[in-house]
Amino acid sequence: MVNSFASSVTARNTVVVHRRLARNNDVEVVETNRRGHATRFAHDAARRGIDVVIGYGGDGTLNEVATGIAGTETSLGVLPGGSTNVFARTLGLPNDPVEAVDFLVAGIDAADFRPIGLGQVNGRYFCFHTGIGYDAAVVQKVERRGSLKRWLGHPLFISAGLSTWLWGYDKHQPHFRLHGDGGPDVADGYFTVVLNTNPYTYLGNRPLDLSPAATLNRGLVAITFTTMRATAILGSLAGALRGGGVKPADHLDIRTDVAKLVAENDTPFPYQVDGDALGTTTRLEFVHVPDAVKLVFPAKPPNED
Repeated sequence: MVNSFASSVTARNTVVVHRRLARNNDVEVVETNRRGHATRFAHDAARRGIDVVIGYGGDGTLNEVATGIAGTETSLGVLPGGSTNVFARTLGLPNDPVEAVDFLVAGIDAADFRPIGLGQVNGRYFCFHTGIGYDAAVVQKVERRGSLKRWLGHPLFISAGLSTWLWGYDKHQPHFRLHGDGGPDVADGYFTVVLNTNPYTYLGNRPLDLSPAATLNRGLVAITFTTMRATAILGSLAGALRGGGVKPADHLDIRTDVAKLVAENDTPFPYQVDGDALGTTTRLEFVHVPDAVKLVFPAKPPNED
């Protein structure tokens, strides 16, 4: 599945990737051009018994492909084509699709297809995280400038983060309540990230490491900020950039190995799934789904040192 609108997808790269994959495999290229396309096409491929469906685009495209084949015998292949490519880089893939395809092919040739767990929120799967509150408000602002995302990338996210902080998000009233596995109820949630993998994202080449406990073979990790004080948030995120995950603090609720979690409020709050803003809601129900999808684990190509 190719999202030709993704930041790193070009006609040349698509040809190179196709040729490399087609050396020892029968390959069909399908282009997606609107939300939901990749899920529908991936589901149809799984129904036809296709061995591997590859998501070549941004994290949103990958999410749709994973959703389409979850619970089937078809395996998920990953190629980075977006601006950040969180899941692909978490797997150890280079951020350049032309380089990454050799790692993917090595995994396919080795038939290294293993089941992994996914998160699910209100019935929708996610590969690496769901953001609630401030995080989602930033993603919504970025998507409103979608035509600039391909060219500006991280500077656009930084600009959106600052403007949302200053004018676009209430920093004085809690936005949701939280209850479920891993701790007492939280009455004053401002900003939560529910992780299926770590890191949460990348700032350039630097991983934003929120919790090493978030892995593909364990339950979810939920990290909630109970304040919007700049010193508290920036202090925790600065620590995350140094590695080892955020450190316990009075303004944080940290839960690991979560199987079920609920965020709710009488007033709607924003949320995003794997980098796609999905609007607002008054209730989110999270579950961890073990062995939800089979993944092609990339491997070092034979000619690599």
